[in-house]
Amino acid sequence: MDYKVWADEVWEKAVVKLRAEAERNTNAIPYVPGEDGMYTDMMKENPYWWTNGFWGGLMWLMYQGTKEEIFAQTARNSEELLDTALSTYDKLDHDVGFLWHITAGVNYRLNGSEKSKWRAMTAASTLASRFNENGRFIRAWNGDENQGWAIIDCMMNIPLLYWASREINDDRFKYIAMAHADSTMQNHVRPDGSVNHILVYDHINGGVIKSLGGQGYNENSAWSRGQAWGIYGFALSYIHTGKKEYLDTAKKIANFFIASVCDDYLPKSDLRAPQEPVIYDTTAGAIAACGMLEIANCLDENEGRIYKNAAVNMLMTMEEKFCDWDSDKDSILQMGSEAYHAKGNQQKAIIYGDYYFVEAIYKLKNLGPLFW
Repeated sequence: MDYKVWADEVWEKAVVKLRAEAERNTNAIPYVPGEDGMYTDMMKENPYWWTNGFWGGLMWLMYQGTKEEIFAQTARNSEELLDTALSTYDKLDHDVGFLWHITAGVNYRLNGSEKSKWRAMTAASTLASRFNENGRFIRAWNGDENQGWAIIDCMMNIPLLYWASREINDDRFKYIAMAHADSTMQNHVRPDGSVNHILVYDHINGGVIKSLGGQGYNENSAWSRGQAWGIYGFALSYIHTGKKEYLDTAKKIANFFIASVCDDYLPKSDLRAPQEPVIYDTTAGAIAACGMLEIANCLDENEGRIYKNAAVNMLMTMEEKFCDWDSDKDSILQMGSEAYHAKGNQQKAIIYGDYYFVEAIYKLKNLGPLFW
C-alpha cells in the first residue's frame, strides 16, 4: 500500500479513537491503561511524573490536524492541571521539556497564550539551572547520590531551551543546550552508533567516571528507547542550530537502529539483549520513526529515503501487529516497555507511545508545524 494512503487511513482511525478518549479523559492526565482498558489518572497518583505532558501534547497534535474543539479544550485542561507540578520546585527535574514544551509551549505558539508562555519559560529556566558548568552537562534527577548523572533522554528536553533563546532573544539557553548536546555527542554515543543510557560525571572537576546500564539489558547494551531519544534529539538539535555534527550523529545512531530492526521492523526493548525472552518496545519504534522522518527532511531525496523508508516500515508494521483501534478502550499502540528489567507486566501501552506514533502520522500527512 502507498504510505500516503495508509497514513490517511490511520489518521482517520486515530481521530475517531482519540475523540472518544478525549471525551472520557478531558480532566485527567493519562499514563497507562488499567485492567479495564481505561487510562489511569496520574494527577491522582503522581502529578510530577515525567510523562504527564504527552497527553496534552497529543491533544494539540489532534487539534492542529482536525480543528475540533474537544482536543483543544482537553489540551488546555491538561496544561492547567500541570500547574500543580510547576509550583513545586523540588519535584522538578530534567524532564520539564517533556512536561511543558509540547503543552504550554505549543499553546503559546499556536494561540498566543501569555500564561502558557510564562509556564514554558519557567520550565526552561528550571532546566537551564540544572547545567553543571564544570562537566558541561544537564544533570538528571535529584538527590545527592546522583549529582553527576546525565542521561540520553535529555536530548529531547533541550529543544525547550532552543525555543526559550529565540523567544526572549537571549542566547544563554541555547549555549547551555549546545554544551549539553556536545557532551552527549562526545560521551554517550559509541563509535558504532549505539548509545549509553546513563553516564556518571565528576560533578566537581568534570570528566566521565563511568557508564551505567540504566533501563537497558546491561551496561554495554543498546536500550532501544535510548537509541530513539538520541536519533530524534540530535536531529532536533541540528534543526534548531544548523550544526552539521548533530545531523551526522543522528544519522549514525539511526543507522545502528535500522540495522538492528530491519529483520522484522519490530523494535525490541534492548537491541543487544538475548533473543529470548522477546521483549518489544513499540514506544522506541515510534520515537525513532519521528526522528528518522526529520532526518529525511534535512537530506536530499536520494539519501533521505533511507531514513523515511525505515520509519514508514516500522510504523506500518507496528500498526498491523500492535495497534488497538477499539474506541471503547483507551490507548492505541500496545507492547511498549518502560525498561528491559521492569518488574511485572513488561509489555503495555504507554501514553508516549501513542504521542509519537500519532506525531509520526501527523508528519507523514504534513498537517502542521514541528512541535519540538
